[in-house]
Amino acid sequence: MALWFVLGLMTALAAFAVLWPLSRGGKFSPSGSELAVYRDQLAEVDRDAMAGLIASPDAEAARVEIGRRMIAASEAAPETSSSVHITARRAVAVVALAGLPALAAGLYLTFGSPSLGDFPLAERQRAEISTASLDRLVGQVEAHLEKNPSDARGWEVLAPVLFKLGRYEDAAKAFRNIIAYKGESASRHADLGEALSAAAGGVISADAKKEFERAVALDNQDIKSRYFLGVAADQDGRTDDARKIWQAMLDSAPADAPWRPLVQAALSQAGGSVAQRNDAPGPTADDIAAAKDLNETDRNVMVRGMVDRLATRLKQDGNDVQGWLRLVRAYMVLGENETARQAVSDAQRIFEKDEQRLRELNDGVKQLGIGG
Repeated sequence: MALWFVLGLMTALAAFAVLWPLSRGGKFSPSGSELAVYRDQLAEVDRDAMAGLIASPDAEAARVEIGRRMIAASEAAPETSSSVHITARRAVAVVALAGLPALAAGLYLTFGSPSLGDFPLAERQRAEISTASLDRLVGQVEAHLEKNPSDARGWEVLAPVLFKLGRYEDAAKAFRNIIAYKGESASRHADLGEALSAAAGGVISADAKKEFERAVALDNQDIKSRYFLGVAADQDGRTDDARKIWQAMLDSAPADAPWRPLVQAALSQAGGSVAQRNDAPGPTADDIAAAKDLNETDRNVMVRGMVDRLATRLKQDGNDVQGWLRLVRAYMVLGENETARQAVSDAQRIFEKDEQRLRELNDGVKQLGIGG
């Protein structure tokens, strides 16, 4: 009801704004053509009087008569003009008072939602929260932490979100604050090392390596830190050390460990041989799919890093049939089916003159379910 009152008041104000200038009286000029005729007649009487064509009394009488007619014409002209403008003002008033509201109502019924019920305040508040952008929410948390820097729980909420947004340096700062205000743990140091590595473009920097080493010192079974220490060794050219780290992880891993296929792939890429276990078959498509149980940040760094390195190695030396099959399977797990098909095409082109390897490749591709 209040809404309609406000809308009606706005309409009345709009109509008043239109009618106010029209309600003010104006000065109108009499008909210019009729007065011009009378002026010409006065001039003609004056000329005739000067020429002696008419007597002075007659000339004066003529001037009086012409003057009377001019006065009459001057008085009649405003009335005529005023009546015309009054009619126009009335027409505008009708349009302003009736036409505009009718037009507005028609537009609202066409484009609006007159049947939509009221939206309760609680629902509005929930809608505002649900539609607020992630950046805005992050900004609110950051503003809170500026005033309350020792709020460890706030930093725990903020850090993984910053990492997901790609703000790796800010994420590293947040992880440092978690350690500072909540204490050390293997997982916290591992998360900090991961953020530092991501900020360095995937390179395990000296600072990141220290964090992983500290995590392993706190828990020698921390999977993330052990894996990245293997990556660090591989990046430093210490391939043997990397193989030892990853092989040790596999030797002590449960058969159903979701990260087992990833470490197996890393070990294989480093030139190591993946031993088959009776209770742990080789990395099947189901095994690699189990890696989806990892959190998104772990999967992004671990899986994507290994897949990219494998793809790079195969571009340089593409004679590894099993390497191509691992690459295709990894792309399928990531949901990149078109990229997987392109990898198959690249491998088939490489082996087109080697019938045995081409047959092995096609058989493996068929088992993956994307055709040969």
